[in-house]
Amino acid sequence: MNLHLYIPSLFWSDTTLPEVYQDLHLPSLEKLLAKSKNSAAQATDFSAWLCQSFNIEKQLDWPVAPIMLQAENHSQTATLNEYYWLRADPVHLRVEQNHIMLADSHVLELSQDEAERYTNAINQCLNDELFTFFPYHPFRWYIRLKKRPDLHTHTLSSVTCQNINNLLPTGKDSLQWRKLFNEIQMLLHDHPLNQKRAARNQIVINSVWFWGGGHLPQFIRSSYSKIWSNETFSHALADFSHTPHERLPDNSTQWLEERSHRDQHLVILDSLLNNDKYNNVLAWRENLIKLEKTWFTPLYTALKNNQINTLKISTTNENTTHNFEVTRNNLWKFWATTKPLSFYAVNQT
Repeated sequence: MNLHLYIPSLFWSDTTLPEVYQDLHLPSLEKLLAKSKNSAAQATDFSAWLCQSFNIEKQLDWPVAPIMLQAENHSQTATLNEYYWLRADPVHLRVEQNHIMLADSHVLELSQDEAERYTNAINQCLNDELFTFFPYHPFRWYIRLKKRPDLHTHTLSSVTCQNINNLLPTGKDSLQWRKLFNEIQMLLHDHPLNQKRAARNQIVINSVWFWGGGHLPQFIRSSYSKIWSNETFSHALADFSHTPHERLPDNSTQWLEERSHRDQHLVILDSLLNNDKYNNVLAWRENLIKLEKTWFTPLYTALKNNQINTLKISTTNENTTHNFEVTRNNLWKFWATTKPLSFYAVNQT
């Protein structure tokens, strides 16, 4: 049985802060990394990594919108295939000096009723069938288009907590979409819904982010026998590829007890991701120490005891992608000295 661990932000993205690793005691993780074959690749983000792992071809964008929409159970495949779908997710923009920073649903509170009221206001203002918003989930809004726009966007996960000035849509039709982007911001700026949120000390919804456009792929091919994750897009990919999936167990000991003896498992541990994006060093360190205890140490023991044939650890952040692969025999490489996590962190770029 083989296990693939995907752990976004295993390394802190800001390489100018090596002190974030100070006094981190991670012996099992460090031994696993030291004994592994290590390969680096171009930086990617969470959504793109998942698409690539499920062998999805990139269209103008990674087609997250139609895949996720199918999983929402609000539309049949035949209807989905007739249209080009785009995500238009609610976000908060904050001006900092000459930067415009974006915050996503991680820091927002939004009910389904509020989402419908926001999108109704946008639809009434635009009064355009081409740009009808569908709030099928409080934080997942969609636009349905009859024709594919010449538009390239950045995934929401790649722009969260980033300056969006140079990350707006590009392509021949981008001017029209940037105009729409600005119109929506003007509409929401002093909207009564946001005035009520501000009175409740809630972060206002003052924009949307266009991303993840595409037509529904004909099929998705998965190389995994089972997927363990708490993340919704990975569940949608699993369903589309007819791959069994379950919620993430609390720890790897529980996972080892519950797993089937299928060939290839994917486990997604994404608790570090938003700590990294939102620059929460303390939470990132605490989560990493918890992962050492609940996942890395039991998996190291399971690998030694031949319960796992091959363990692969993949991680991404805004600098690079790393893949570490280790087998039971690799653990006996006495010449492969254990290095602190900071060693790999400073060699990200």
